[in-house]
Amino acid sequence: MAIQTVVARFDEKLIRSALELELERGGQVYFVHNRVETIYEISAKIQELVPQARVAVGHGQMGESELERVMLAFMHGEYDVLVATTIIENGLDIPLANTILISRADRHGLSELYQLRGRVGRSNRRAYAYLLIPPEHELTEIARRRLAALKEFSDLGAGFKIAALDLELRGAGNMLGGEQSGHIEAVGFEMYTSMLEHAVNELKGEEQPQRAATQLNLGISLRIDEDYIEEENQRLRIYKKIAGAQDEGGLSDVRAEMEDRYGELPGSVRHLLDAASLRLLCERTGVAQVDRKRDQIHIRFTGQASIDPGRLMKMVAQNAKKGAQFTPQGVLRFPLKATEPRDVLDEIRALLEELAAGESAEVAAPQQRR
Repeated sequence: MAIQTVVARFDEKLIRSALELELERGGQVYFVHNRVETIYEISAKIQELVPQARVAVGHGQMGESELERVMLAFMHGEYDVLVATTIIENGLDIPLANTILISRADRHGLSELYQLRGRVGRSNRRAYAYLLIPPEHELTEIARRRLAALKEFSDLGAGFKIAALDLELRGAGNMLGGEQSGHIEAVGFEMYTSMLEHAVNELKGEEQPQRAATQLNLGISLRIDEDYIEEENQRLRIYKKIAGAQDEGGLSDVRAEMEDRYGELPGSVRHLLDAASLRLLCERTGVAQVDRKRDQIHIRFTGQASIDPGRLMKMVAQNAKKGAQFTPQGVLRFPLKATEPRDVLDEIRALLEELAAGESAEVAAPQQRR
């Protein structure tokens, strides 16, 4: 049967009436008080209100054996009222317990209240849930909506409605925004998804491909606008596909999918794909980081960079007057002519292809023969 839910101010007469009503029909009662420091005071108050009741206390700070003894005794009907913290939220199925009173219900989340209420009504008897709020406190709007939802959605099978409202009240989270805890903003979404995929594959015992992670800091808007893909989950899926592309063919597939599903690519999305293509070139070449500094580009190479040292030194010498230099730390500082995003990406690509021209020719020749 559906649980009759009552939202009421904390009142001793109401508590006595609810307890006596349940005890008269031979049932048991949960009283949820989620403050260990005052739980014994509440237990004494209940014993005072209903002297004939057998009252027990259970909370998480009790010893394991003592807590087990109390819970088993309540299950076997040796106690009428169990005053407990939210440790009873899950796992209890006691058919005789069909009344629950929850003190300071405004402090509990919607899903938690729903779980607590689910401890009663597990037989063919009518069950009652009393959500008690303090008389002297004004409820917040969120708390008011939570309690109203519990009172409204008391029929069987209301769990989905509760979950939907909980999602509405608390939100679905913000993975990329300032509210997100952790370091995803500093790491960047592309690297985050790459690290996550690497960790999952490692747990599966799959062999990990060795790829040099390249950081691109170009001062260019590389994003998928909401106007282009409105659904956030779909945007995140496309971001992950772009970040996970292993070659130009993979990027071409993503480009074709977006054009087919969402129409012509806006400028920021084209720049995102071009930057992803540049990242693949950097990883093949052995570039660890590319930074744009006003009219210069700084390229940091790894120790295994596949570039022609002679060609690198020649290019630095030819552009020395314009500020080109190769530092002992393995950073190439090179003048940058372009200012427009597409031109910046093209100029960096041309520079890297020229530095790696010897290897590119060797790689391209077998492909042409095939």
